Amino acid sequence: MTRRRLAAVAAMFALVACAPADRSGPVTGVTRIPTSQAGTYADVVERVAPSVVTIRTAAGVGSGVVFRSDVVLTNAHVVGEERRVEVQYADGEASPAIVLAVDTVTDLAVVRTDRKGLPVAEFHEELPRPGDPAWAIGSPLGFENTVTAGIVSGLHREIPGAASRARALVDLIQTDAPISPGNSGGALLDARGRVIGINEAYIPPGAGAVSLGFAIPAATAVDVAGQLLDDGTATHPYLGVSAGRLTAQIRERFDIDVERGALVLGVDEGGPAAAAGVAVGDVIVRMGQDEVGSVEDLLGALRRTEPGEQVGVEVVRDGQRRELTVEIAARDR
Repeated sequence: MTRRRLAAVAAMFALVACAPADRSGPVTGVTRIPTSQAGTYADVVERVAPSVVTIRTAAGVGSGVVFRSDVVLTNAHVVGEERRVEVQYADGEASPAIVLAVDTVTDLAVVRTDRKGLPVAEFHEELPRPGDPAWAIGSPLGFENTVTAGIVSGLHREIPGAASRARALVDLIQTDAPISPGNSGGALLDARGRVIGINEAYIPPGAGAVSLGFAIPAATAVDVAGQLLDDGTATHPYLGVSAGRLTAQIRERFDIDVERGALVLGVDEGGPAAAAGVAVGDVIVRMGQDEVGSVEDLLGALRRTEPGEQVGVEVVRDGQRRELTVEIAARDR
């Protein structure tokens, strides 16, 4: 593909640069739900609401999602340095809880509650599509189990200016479902009530934004939470690429002659992929022993690697298959 075509591909997925994200101040924006569907969605929210909790700390209020019958998943920045917090449930009752482990790279934490038998949320690890409906449930400004509606606005996002504070292993989901202080750690749901993301942050209107919220994808949250519960730490293998869906429209528009794979939209300068020769416009079709037919496949294959491991990566470039060797690194920020 030509440079102009590659730039156009990247532009289809790019996040417009703006001021650093802030977790204070409201986000405006309303998505209207057709009246014929309102009852159905209300039923979904009613069913899921008991799986979303409020987390109270000395510093303020956040949200959390029930991951196991006595474990809540939330953001690391919600619990901060505290190791004992209070969890308030949908029925109004509350109990003490202990912060078991945190991961500052992905900004995730797991909290064990004194109360047992909590209703576990259903996590959907497949990435949604831009345009899919989305609901955010949490406790903005302390208003428990507040529901806001919108859509999935984009995928593979990074919050401008936030990399020094926390950076998810998997790119973030962007949504226009209004997110406010206190929503952090709550659930981003799909139309079936499945958790597709853990709400992370938003860019405030003061920065010129309108309804720009972000959530950590469920696949990242489930993977990191499992590691934290196993041994208290999480490993973050790093490839150094930004990948996008290889849709039929993109294949036709940019004359890409492979049907399945993960399209490379960006390559981090100095990263493992760059050192191995991976280039923007490549289509990754295999990583190690795993066939790659989608972005999810690539991310899953990456999670099964270890920092320092030499991994074969097969790409399609200009109609030709090329075998490259990547040394997986560790993400430390």
